[in-house]
Amino acid sequence: MNKKVSAKQSQTKRPLLPMILGVVVVILLAVIVFILSNKTDDTADLPNYTDVKGSIVVDGLKYEKQPHLGSPDAKVKVIEFADFKCPACKMWTEKYLDTFIKDYVDTGKVELFFMNFAFLDRDSYLAASAGEAIYKQSNEKFWEYLHKLYANQGDESEIWATQKFILKFVKNNIEGIDYAQFETDLKNHTYMFDVKEDFKIAGSYGVNGTPKFMVNGVLLQDSSYEGLAAAIDTQ
Repeated sequence: MNKKVSAKQSQTKRPLLPMILGVVVVILLAVIVFILSNKTDDTADLPNYTDVKGSIVVDGLKYEKQPHLGSPDAKVKVIEFADFKCPACKMWTEKYLDTFIKDYVDTGKVELFFMNFAFLDRDSYLAASAGEAIYKQSNEKFWEYLHKLYANQGDESEIWATQKFILKFVKNNIEGIDYAQFETDLKNHTYMFDVKEDFKIAGSYGVNGTPKFMVNGVLLQDSSYEGLAAAIDTQ
């Protein structure tokens, strides 16, 4: 009698193993789908230059459209071409920018301009368009954005300057702007044409990497501080 009961219990337990395995597989698939969908959400709103419509005419450097520092009466105009994802741009900014401003901009010798050359990846374009959106509200806040974004720069080989990252970053770090307007501009890619225009103009003058510098319309091959200073001092 006991043996019959035991056999019946064993038969009841056997189907449980495949059922448990089936549940585990379903859970794993759900987790994978969740992870993949989250990754897609982070990159879905990244722009491509091919998506930006409009005719671009290269007819000069358009200093008047660029973020700037210094007196408009300065006889030397310097443009920095940069990508917010570029590690060398971050290094130059952190190591030399404040010294350059002190030695050349604050003394009235140079008016400094920033021009996008966003080429590393799609999030380069988005970070650049975010900078443009801030600049359109405040030239001063653009330079704050530049310093702080470089300080929070991610890995060059990874997509990190996503819409989600930039919105949170600006909200937490850049005060004194109309955040709602900034959010609208970023999501609508309002200033992507400006970013693409910068890229096309810079390329037409021979820019092929970052950081690069131009002094009174002449592109320098040497991007070192010493090379830039020497070019300015000969003007």
